Amino acid sequence: MNATAAALGTSRRRAMRRDGLLLGVLGVLVLLLAIVGLVFGTKTLPLGDVIRALAGETVPGASFAVVELRLPRVLGALLAGAAFGLGGALFQTLLRNVLASPDVIGISAGSSAAAITAIAFFGASGLFVAGAAIAGGLLTALLIWALAWQRGLSGLRFVLVGIAVAAALQAVISYVLTRADVKAAEEATVWMAGSLNRSLWDQLAPTAPALVLLLLGALVAARRLPALRLGDDSASALGVRPQRIRVLLILCAVLLIAVATSLTGPIAFVAFLAGPLSLRLVRRDAALPLAAALVGAIVVLAADAVAQHLLPIALPVGVVTGAVGAPFLLWLLMRGHTRA
Repeated sequence: MNATAAALGTSRRRAMRRDGLLLGVLGVLVLLLAIVGLVFGTKTLPLGDVIRALAGETVPGASFAVVELRLPRVLGALLAGAAFGLGGALFQTLLRNVLASPDVIGISAGSSAAAITAIAFFGASGLFVAGAAIAGGLLTALLIWALAWQRGLSGLRFVLVGIAVAAALQAVISYVLTRADVKAAEEATVWMAGSLNRSLWDQLAPTAPALVLLLLGALVAARRLPALRLGDDSASALGVRPQRIRVLLILCAVLLIAVATSLTGPIAFVAFLAGPLSLRLVRRDAALPLAAALVGAIVVLAADAVAQHLLPIALPVGVVTGAVGAPFLLWLLMRGHTRA
């Protein structure tokens, strides 16, 4: 018995060290991609000039580009990517289905439908569009929850209802685009593509604090995930209230997706990709939320670098993530890996 306990303790410590090292590597990769975003652009800047500009020194030809253009773009990519990644992983883990991603089940579509309606019919911009996107995501999540609830919440039923709601919302989006005038429809279409071009200080100022608080709160609440994965009875025996924690985590996930969507638009498949990739990297459930947030940030930062610098023409970041995410979804479906 003592030998078995010692072996389990050794295995657990090894997993903790491995996951800690992996999270450190992911963090370094995020930092390197952020540096790439600050250094490269229309004009490539020396790293020394970038550091001096960030330190507040006036550097001719660098200060404006770094502080006013590239830094908010990088921060927007980092925060939105982490929010999409963590929000998607929470949905997939709680509902035990990798298809339970906000991209698939309609949460992102709800935010998008509300936002482009505000743009096309009411001429909204800035904070009004952000507020509409957040309200749309919350109302869509509430609708799916109400329709899927039958003496409890089934992950499969939630996914199926979400797919149906997403299809209806896509019809709403198509209707709005066909009824709007040309200028409003063009603006709404650009917003729908998912772009970091709006991540300037005036857009980032109200959303960045909210995203930081939501990320921290979700990471703290997600410490209960390992207990939830044992089942409600076991979780209750460990002093965890499963229904309350589950509702809290889903609310955090919805808010993360809605607020991130209000900043960048619906960047396709980031929320879907981060969870499965993280599950293949970490060994402990406790490390999954932070890993998913870091992977989400890496996906958005890397996709933006590709979209801006490695293609013949600059594209919205959502085009690149969609091109990567769609084949990954097909691979999961063909392999049958749709259960979390």
